[in-house]
Amino acid sequence: MNERDTTAREMRRTRVPIRHVAAILAGNALEFFDFISYAFFAVYIGKAFFPAADGSTSLLLSLATFGVGFLARPIGGLVIAPLGDRIGRKPTMILSFSLMGGASLGIALTPPYAAIGIAAPALVIVFRLLQGFAVGGEVGPTTSFLIESAPEKRRGLFASFFLATADFAVLVAGLIGVLLASTLDAEALQAWGWRVPFFIGAAIVPFGLALRRTLPETLIAHGEEATPHPARARAYLGLAAIAAMLFASTTVLTYMRHYMTTYAINTLMMPASLAFGATLTTGLVSIFSNPFGGHLSDRFGPRRMMALTGLLVLALAYPLFLVLTHLRTGEALVFVAAAMALLGGIFTPPAIAWFAGAVPKHMRSGIVGITYAFAVGIFGGTTQLAVTWLIGALEDPLAPAYYLMAAMALGLFAIALAGRVPKARSR
Repeated sequence: MNERDTTAREMRRTRVPIRHVAAILAGNALEFFDFISYAFFAVYIGKAFFPAADGSTSLLLSLATFGVGFLARPIGGLVIAPLGDRIGRKPTMILSFSLMGGASLGIALTPPYAAIGIAAPALVIVFRLLQGFAVGGEVGPTTSFLIESAPEKRRGLFASFFLATADFAVLVAGLIGVLLASTLDAEALQAWGWRVPFFIGAAIVPFGLALRRTLPETLIAHGEEATPHPARARAYLGLAAIAAMLFASTTVLTYMRHYMTTYAINTLMMPASLAFGATLTTGLVSIFSNPFGGHLSDRFGPRRMMALTGLLVLALAYPLFLVLTHLRTGEALVFVAAAMALLGGIFTPPAIAWFAGAVPKHMRSGIVGITYAFAVGIFGGTTQLAVTWLIGALEDPLAPAYYLMAAMALGLFAIALAGRVPKARSR
């Protein structure tokens, strides 16, 4: 049997029903809801666990703890993601989801600093580390599952579903934030309101586990492919370095969007209800722009779409933040958040589809998971902290634009290098 026949047979065996794809996406949304809720309530978490005379110091400590979760993502990528190539995508995804549920419940139940002193921030840091470890191990097997479930020439679209469901989690977290900010006074929101999304996420975890246990396995390896070998993986170090630069730019754009809530409250001094409204806009636009970006990637090619969108982000970042800082209105905030969500939704799916398609199947979960985890761990965890510090150091509310432009320049450099990378033959 020739190579084409073998590949075609493997594709038929690994194709899975849409209901199973929906199950993995539902679990992915729940996991990212738990992880991202911290960012939206960073101001309140900072006051609960990191009290300080200066509110900015409290916020910086809270954001630093948010970043701690990202420090653990590379470890999760190194430990959990390669298991997707050894024991299968399904058990690996169940493991990461279980760890996330336990960590979220821990944050929800941790007493404030006023009750237990230094133990409070210590516990929160531990639980954020566990959350980061879990998410770091999630991306590799989940992305591999979706890519391997995709019909021919639909990899970009299926890869976008991973991002769209994560953004759906952003939307739900934003809805909860708006509801809490609208129904609770500032004292109640600070005392206990911020804990609500973590309790909600923990309560839904059993349903997510039940969904993931119904999944089939898409990892079907033969011969040498059955046991991934480090020596073969080292041949893809150059490719991984290019992808890491690319993921750094997509990560900065993503977490800059998530930062808009804190930016609006802390820098622009806007009401919390308006700030969370921008979060709703970001989540809603991203849910639709991610599949749109995946579709365009399939139709016109991932590199072409990444280059075009990256140039647009580079050109528009400064004007968008300039308009927002001058107007400081709810309409301006929603407009800027929507523009960033649209561009990010079109830019990111092609990056994931390109990289996953360039890596052989029997090493895909490990290489993609580790590379993505390291890039996001470094840049996702530091973006909000770095931008907050930069705003203070420069005394310039336009600092987020400068940071975003630098990230896009790095991404465009990676896109230029990506043109020299051949696609992997293994599906």
